[in-house]
Amino acid sequence: MQGPCNRSRQNEFVAPARLARLCLMAFAALAPWHLVQAQSWPAKPVRLVVPFGPGGAVDVLGRQLAEKLSPQWGQPVVVENRPGSATIAAAELVARSAADGHTLLFTGSGTVSINPHLFARLPYDAEKDLVPVTMPALMPQVLTVHPSLKVTTLPEVIALARAKPGTINYGSPGIGTQAHLAMEMLKAKAGVNLVHVPYKGGPQAGIAAVAGEVQLIVSAIPSAQPHLSAGRLKAIAIDGSKRSARMPEVPTFAELGYPEVVAYVAFGLFAPGGTPREVIMRIYRDTARVVADPEFREKYIAASGYEPVGSSPEEFSAYLRKESELYARAIKISGTKID
Repeated sequence: MQGPCNRSRQNEFVAPARLARLCLMAFAALAPWHLVQAQSWPAKPVRLVVPFGPGGAVDVLGRQLAEKLSPQWGQPVVVENRPGSATIAAAELVARSAADGHTLLFTGSGTVSINPHLFARLPYDAEKDLVPVTMPALMPQVLTVHPSLKVTTLPEVIALARAKPGTINYGSPGIGTQAHLAMEMLKAKAGVNLVHVPYKGGPQAGIAAVAGEVQLIVSAIPSAQPHLSAGRLKAIAIDGSKRSARMPEVPTFAELGYPEVVAYVAFGLFAPGGTPREVIMRIYRDTARVVADPEFREKYIAASGYEPVGSSPEEFSAYLRKESELYARAIKISGTKID
């Protein structure tokens, strides 16, 4: 059998230009559909779904990334806010979207590492319906204490809690948040009784901490720093494998004997399950390029208190597996469950 690229029996040779066109058509016909799709992506505007309202940390970083990615992709990257329901509504929307890379989720990692353990039922499968693409940045969090407690270190807080169980309150942005689960893990490992007071969000919890309604709170460094500088709160521990460059005098939980206490908020991009690998890699590489840009790092990441990452899909997946195991233990210890 003769193919279009073979010598013709009826003609000595096919004209070179026509031969080239025929070969290209033949290879295109044989090429896998997903390769062709990846080469033409994006073919229309890209939706970046954010499960929080405008102005929050996730929304702001998402919009900054969208602004930089749009020129690379030659299409608008439109941020769509879908707040509420512990990020579930936004995650479901993306999980049920066409797996073509034109609808992405930008959210905190708790959407896939906390929610499956916290909620009895979810309208999406965190492992199958959402594909990790890349983690642009991490947000370390710090444990602070109100001056009224008359302690200045974590060991002093633990000693006081043991001496007076049930008398120290800690605030959080809500049940099942990283801050809540980190404190529950601290309670379990230190063997103390701290009373949890959940609020409707980080700003409300921060106001309560400054007012002395709660004595302890875990919050993002940028949110805590103005109060730390004014002496309204004192930092006593920070999460992470090393001390923060923004507050090098504050020891980590690991240094203080509690390596299991982790409250990092990882910001990540996710695509619907089944999105072609080539499209996933394109999104990852372009996002990593933005994150690696010195100006972007300085102006948008470091200035906001984030730690730049730009991880690959494999690295991000490994991080999420580890985080999921950690939070599964914390949720089991705390007894927290939402029907």
